[in-house]
Amino acid sequence: MTAREIIKQLELQAHPEGGFFKETYRSQHVLPKTSLPDSFSGDRAVSTAIYFLIEQGNFSALHKIMSDELWHFYAGDALEIIEIDYKGNLKTTLVGNKLEKGHVFQYVVKANTWFGSRVFSGGTFSLVGCTVAPGFDFKDFEMAERSGLISQFPQHKLLIEEMTRV
Repeated sequence: MTAREIIKQLELQAHPEGGFFKETYRSQHVLPKTSLPDSFSGDRAVSTAIYFLIEQGNFSALHKIMSDELWHFYAGDALEIIEIDYKGNLKTTLVGNKLEKGHVFQYVVKANTWFGSRVFSGGTFSLVGCTVAPGFDFKDFEMAERSGLISQFPQHKLLIEEMTRV
């Protein structure tokens, strides 16, 4: 199937960070704020999951969330996940189905890590899933602001310019 066919079949919607998504699961079980780190503003679902599709020429802009995010590969081409940790260390991981080329089927981005993603060079689209625990809430989402991130990590200026929109 093409990316457009998958977007239609799965009823994916545009995601604010880039690409397309659909929430497929939100746990009925809730973690009370009192059981979460102080940075959480309220109760959260135990876990959530989405489909996420990105096409070549687009990218998931650098952002961070307050929970761990587990990525799962489903179809298409490898997805390049780019991370900058709080110390400024840069890491890239390929989530895909070519283990012989260093891809992994699953990968965890740790909470509070700046990260973004894009289709790996030469690919056309990536369809992945993301599972977040504690569950995702847009209150826990922070989109990177280009100048602020460059001030914090000037050694990654070119990459930050590529992977941010504002």
